[in-house]
Amino acid sequence: MSDDVILVDEPAPMVRRITMNRPEKRNSLIHTLRGAILDTLRAHDQDPAVRVTIIRGAGPSFSAGYDLGNGNEGLEMPYYTPGGDGQWPRHVTEGWMSIWDLAKPVIAQIHGYCLAGASELATGCDLVYMAEDAQMGYPAVRFGVPDMHFHPWFLGMRKAMEMMLTGDSISGVEAARLGWANAAFPADELDERVVAIASRIAQIPTELVQLNKRAVHRQMEIMGLRAGIRAGTELCALGTHTRTMHEFVAKAREKGLTKALQERDAPFGDYRTRTHDE
Repeated sequence: MSDDVILVDEPAPMVRRITMNRPEKRNSLIHTLRGAILDTLRAHDQDPAVRVTIIRGAGPSFSAGYDLGNGNEGLEMPYYTPGGDGQWPRHVTEGWMSIWDLAKPVIAQIHGYCLAGASELATGCDLVYMAEDAQMGYPAVRFGVPDMHFHPWFLGMRKAMEMMLTGDSISGVEAARLGWANAAFPADELDERVVAIASRIAQIPTELVQLNKRAVHRQMEIMGLRAGIRAGTELCALGTHTRTMHEFVAKAREKGLTKALQERDAPFGDYRTRTHDE
């Protein structure tokens, strides 16, 4: 299955591209897909023929987030995380933040929806480029607490607070203006523009790129970004014990997940998803 959930190609010399290949599920991040992404990134990091990796999604969206339905049934988590309360938020956060520790840059190329867990994946990447009409949001705040609290760091306190209190999304244009994304391009130019940027990076030797990538991340870590995101996983765990979360889970079991999500989002007039993901 892991062979099917991603496609890998080489759109330019020394540039590899991972395409998440579950378009019928809006590339929901089941365990095998997450594992395939991280395994392939590690392989690229050890391959002298690769200097940059792009991650994008097949179909209408980058990804609608983690699979909240039965997509993970029978699947093991792709890597070990110590158990106990909060295992899931620690697991996914440590996975996406491990991209920071790779030597070679990883670029998130976003079109359509980039929701919840998908926004965590993109945040872990080194560069983010979006279609102007793409949407990044975290609707799961309407029944729980996010796994990875990147919002204050990349969007500023006021916008972070608004998104965390409403679950509303922002466009590619706004994400670039606020600093979560590097730039936004017309959707029909996105592939070409991202490959061009990756090709520019690929002209710099990896031995220099890895040091300069690390220089940026070390400064953010000294300011507390990594510790803050790690601390946030405990709040996510606490959120699973709220009455609201228990009521949502009960409703999903009674009416089905899609119906529960539609009822959750109906007052807001958004996120009319047909898939069981976030």
